Amino acid sequence: MSKYFAIKTTANQERVVANLMEMAAKKHKLGVYSILAPKELRGYVIVEAETPDDVLKTIRGLPHVRGVVKGEINFTEIEHFLTPKKAAEQIREGDTIEVISGPFKGELAIVKRVDEAKNEITVELLEAVVPIPVTVKADHVRVIDKKEEV
Repeated sequence: MSKYFAIKTTANQERVVANLMEMAAKKHKLGVYSILAPKELRGYVIVEAETPDDVLKTIRGLPHVRGVVKGEINFTEIEHFLTPKKAAEQIREGDTIEVISGPFKGELAIVKRVDEAKNEITVELLEAVVPIPVTVKADHVRVIDKKEEV
């Protein structure tokens, strides 16, 4: 049965470490099943492996690895990294966005309302002479600037 372990890495090098670990695990045919480097978890990579020994063999000699966190991790602790989030869940009122598809492609706008259930947002275009609310799919925008939370 597989277990989960955390590898401490240099910040912003998680993806590099994950890729190097994958190559090492395949090369040495180790019992490593998955490697997870979520953006929200800076400085760490999560590894699913048979034994702690497999993890140690995988990271031996790799650059940017700072060590292994003692003990195992419960699946419940990392499960939320594996569930996909709707685009609307990550957008807040007051955020500045760029429309990346549709008739308003390339336009900058301010988010006025978020409808997570429909995965839609209502925005006001910045370049418009008269501010008109426009509803677009949350998947069709990219956040340029997050509103500072107070």
